[in-house]
Amino acid sequence: MKNVVLATFVALAGLFAVVVSQPAMADGKTHYLAIHVDDNDKAKMNIALNNAANVTKYYEEKGEKVEIEIVAYGPGLHMYRADTSPVKTRIAAMSLEHENLKFSACGNTLDGMTKKEGKMPELVSEATVVTSGVVRLMELQEQGWTYIRP
Repeated sequence: MKNVVLATFVALAGLFAVVVSQPAMADGKTHYLAIHVDDNDKAKMNIALNNAANVTKYYEEKGEKVEIEIVAYGPGLHMYRADTSPVKTRIAAMSLEHENLKFSACGNTLDGMTKKEGKMPELVSEATVVTSGVVRLMELQEQGWTYIRP
């Protein structure tokens, strides 16, 4: 009986050591980052994309997951416009390379641009329209997402 108890204890101790030594991904740890872009400024758009790439690389190297959503509104919506985006090629490449990235375009801004220009501007295929960029950022923060604005 002592041998069975001892063997069970040793097995459980070994299992505990293996579980404790596993990376955070094993416990399902996922990080969440919301990035805000509201300037029609190529440098700021690239900083936002750099932030997304660097954060993704950091957590991948640690064996952890990260979800990133870049929300653009106001003049920042040019980031996602097919006709005026200075970073559309980079967005296309990054979306193929990193499945954890989401690109959200403000519907209110899109409506305003449509009224002003007389037609709806075409967005890059990677962008998803949300009703309101500001509301989307609020919702993400209320869900515990970390917020940054480059």
